[in-house]
Amino acid sequence: MAKVVVKSEIAGKVWKIDSKVGDQIDEEGQIMILESMKMEIPVLAPRGGTLKEILVAEGDSVAEGQAVATLEA
Repeated sequence: MAKVVVKSEIAGKVWKIDSKVGDQIDEEGQIMILESMKMEIPVLAPRGGTLKEILVAEGDSVAEGQAVATLEA
């Protein structure tokens, strides 16, 4: 099994986390929603797998390219 790092594509604030550790996530499945400039931007899984870690919490600020979760694919 390969470890896959899920990164934020934009700078923003974590608005809502939709998944929990242990969930099976499909490829392009939504893991969380970021808010930036009053827009909601989904963070999607680059591959399907099991969600192993969530590295941020709701309300946290994230930078573009920051790791926000890991999957085991």
